Amino acid sequence: MSWMIPVKEGVKIMIRVQPRSSKSAVGTIHDGRLKIYVTSPPVDDKANKECVRLLAKTLHRPRTDIIVTSGRASRNKTILIAGAEPDLVNDKVIDRLSD
Repeated sequence: MSWMIPVKEGVKIMIRVQPRSSKSAVGTIHDGRLKIYVTSPPVDDKANKECVRLLAKTLHRPRTDIIVTSGRASRNKTILIAGAEPDLVNDKVIDRLSD
């Protein structure tokens, strides 16, 4: 699971965001990153905020637990899910991929 790294604070996930998509969704795992589609444009932090909302909903976590730690202005981002367990994050993402 190269897209997910357990850390002391929780779990870090490597994502690639596709802004201005037709719908917001969790995509596939490709090149060691989880693909996230968001409808928002990449201006004024809108795509980042939508990405956080989508991950919070997918992982059943409060938005305050989802922190963009690097890549705020890039499509490639590192996200910290504070207090999360790696197995639960993996299971919820894999369940979402099969929808």
